[in-house]
Amino acid sequence: MSDDRPLVSVVTPVFNGGEHLAEAIESVLAQTYENWDYAICDNVSTDNTREVAEEYAHKDERIRLVTHDEHLGLLENWNRAIRLISPESKYAKVLHADDWFFPECFERMVALAEEHPSVGIVGAYRLEGDTVGLDGIPYTQPVVPGLELCRGRFLRETYPFVFGAPSSLMFRSDLVRKRDPFYDETNLHSDTGVCYDVLQESDFGFVHQVLTYTRRHTGAFTSYTQRVGTYKPLHLEHLLRYGPGCLTPHEFEDQVGRRVTKYARFLLLRAHRFSDPEFRTFHLEALARLRTELGLARMTGMAGRSTLVRVERRLRRSVPEAARRRLSGSGRSV
Repeated sequence: MSDDRPLVSVVTPVFNGGEHLAEAIESVLAQTYENWDYAICDNVSTDNTREVAEEYAHKDERIRLVTHDEHLGLLENWNRAIRLISPESKYAKVLHADDWFFPECFERMVALAEEHPSVGIVGAYRLEGDTVGLDGIPYTQPVVPGLELCRGRFLRETYPFVFGAPSSLMFRSDLVRKRDPFYDETNLHSDTGVCYDVLQESDFGFVHQVLTYTRRHTGAFTSYTQRVGTYKPLHLEHLLRYGPGCLTPHEFEDQVGRRVTKYARFLLLRAHRFSDPEFRTFHLEALARLRTELGLARMTGMAGRSTLVRVERRLRRSVPEAARRRLSGSGRSV
């Protein structure tokens, strides 16, 4: 087919991803849709990442390796990578170094977006490990209005989780360019948050075909999010930020109250972890953002808020020595 079809810009933010990077690159080269360019953003890797990327860049002029002298944090490097999309691109696609695409990924996603100009994000079924997921959108529905999808997600009654990982989605490039930074660097789950943000002004398209593969992660980042319990406060931030645009005032207050209560219970059940500096620091920072930046302090009558305030005070008082004294003196957990 001719190359007058829309340009798709692919970016891979990578740090020490040499083990799987070649498989990711090969999946781009195998696309049935050929009008793409590809930037690999190396975050000062110390393995063979650079050598792998350079080998492919020499073979195909559409591929380029971008190196840096400064190592950045995870989200900062994601933002540095997404800014590498071509000015001529109409669509942008992130590919993490340990994921890959099925051959028809670009073809099918671009076709849907071109048929429905209101679409700002395109998703599809994905293979995660050996399990197909991100299902739940009816087969007869290729497009979901953006605010309707956000509403269904916040109410947890209409649509399941369909965003997946960054590799699962394709964005309209103009919507990427108008957001700098694209990912909120204060929220570890900003790949979900940016979907809510984009869907405030566009719709969600879905291809009912398995088009992407996400490797199940066992690395440091996944271990950290599970060990510390990052999801409840950071998803509450998403609700506070984007819920008012798609929920009624009553629905919004009800959902915030429910999630604040769940977060307070989550912390109380993990009071034995308060002496862990990593756990304590993360949740104190999350509580500070909820209280000051996102309006939690205004909701004085909200169910669960007083409990959350008490838990925060306990977190602030919890240092390892004090926690040990309380445990030894009371004979029970904190």
